[in-house]
This record gives sequence, C-alpha cells and structure tokens, in this order.
Amino acid sequence: MPVEITWWGHATCTVEDSGVRVLTDPLFVRRLAHLRRRRGELPPPGAWRADVALVSHLHSDHLHVPSLARLAPGTHLIVPRGAPKAVPGLSRRLAHLRITEVAPGDHTKAGGLLVRAVSARHDGRRLNVGPQRALALGYVIEGEARTYFAGDTGLFASMAEEVGPVDAALLPVGGWGPFLGEGHLNAERAAEALTRLAPRSAVPVHYGTYWPIGMDAVRPHEFHAPGEEFVRLAAERAPAVDVYRLEHGESVRLEVAR
Repeated sequence: MPVEITWWGHATCTVEDSGVRVLTDPLFVRRLAHLRRRRGELPPPGAWRADVALVSHLHSDHLHVPSLARLAPGTHLIVPRGAPKAVPGLSRRLAHLRITEVAPGDHTKAGGLLVRAVSARHDGRRLNVGPQRALALGYVIEGEARTYFAGDTGLFASMAEEVGPVDAALLPVGGWGPFLGEGHLNAERAAEALTRLAPRSAVPVHYGTYWPIGMDAVRPHEFHAPGEEFVRLAAERAPAVDVYRLEHGESVRLEVAR
C-alpha cells in the first residue's frame, strides 16, 4: 500500500498511511502576527480533515490554536507533555478534540498507526522567556511505512539512534525570517541529517511560505532558495535518498517495500 504525503506549506503536511490521515503542525491562516503567507494558497477545507494531528512544539506557528479549533470533533490531537498548562485557553478552546500529551520515548496508538515521540533540539517554550514547561518533539509515524516528522530541530548526536530506521523523512530546511536561530536545520544541516538517518525518501518543509511583513528585500534567498539547495546538497551527500521537493498543495505517493 502506498503512503501519500502532501505539503500544505510551512510545517503543515498530511501523511496518509493505512487509511489514517495524520496532520502535522496545522497552520491555516494567511497572516500570523508579523508573518504573512507569501507563497501558496491557503490549504482548502479538505486539508482540515484528519484522524490524528501532531504538534511538535509550542511556538505559535506550530501550535496554532485557531487552526486546531477547525479540526472535527473527536480528532486525536497529540501534543508535547505540559502543553495544555503552558498555553492559556488550549484545553477550553480545543475541548472537542481528544488530547494526548507525550514526551520523548512515548508510544501512542492512533487508528492503525503507532506514533512515537522523539527528541528535538529546539526551544520548546511558548515565548522565548520563562521556564520550559514542554519539550519540543519530533514524531515517527509507523504504519505501512515509518515516516519521521522532525518538527523544528537542530542536529543532535543521538538523532539516528532515537529516530531509528525510517522510510520517509519530513525535514525542515529553512524558516520564516532572514536568519535562522539556534535549534534549526538549514539546507546544509538537513542534508547532513539525511546522511545520519538514511531514509529511503525525504521531503523538505518549513521554508518558502511565511515571511515577516516589510522584509521582502532582506536576504530573500533565505525564503526562495532552501528547497532547491537541499535537493542539490542531498544529491551530493546522500545520493541513495529520493528527495521530493513539493510545491504547496502537491502530493507524492511512496511505494513501501517490506
């Protein structure tokens, strides 16, 4: 059975495996604070349909409460442990969802899938001040395939060991501003991640979607170039990996051999 991956923009993807639809870091708005969607149409209402939604960390471009509120009642929402306490109003506004809190190493059954939480190297706080009440996470979705959704992360020594063998990797290759802070993958570091993880396939995400208002002319290559740069570097460093650079709303079907 093929696994289908659709990239809606930023870190929002649909992974359909074993008849189960998994949505990652849903973000369905044209503007978020100082960020504006500069490329790709907003995901259509069909993109809101999911059996399971994964949230990697508490930053508002990944845990966006109004977008999560659009999910259908009963949708299984998996969030970092501590998120409901750290984000005001989350439990109240998302009372129609079935929320599970997880930490690295936890396994959660979701339909016919197993979702495993893994570590990420990223600031997990809602704001860049105060104590860290919830860790940033990545997830491995295990069904017909094993798909790694990295969320936001930098490289870390135990990445390959924690993630384990995977068929597909959804890797961030950029950001939403002219400079990437600590705890991010750029195109070069994402290509290095491929050499460590050795997936069969990879899809670059988290680039070329949102950009700060009024900063269109500031280091614009950081908006436009990461996807193509990742494809080039991946071909050099991990030639055995099939890389699919999707346009917004585009899908790829991956045949999984077991």
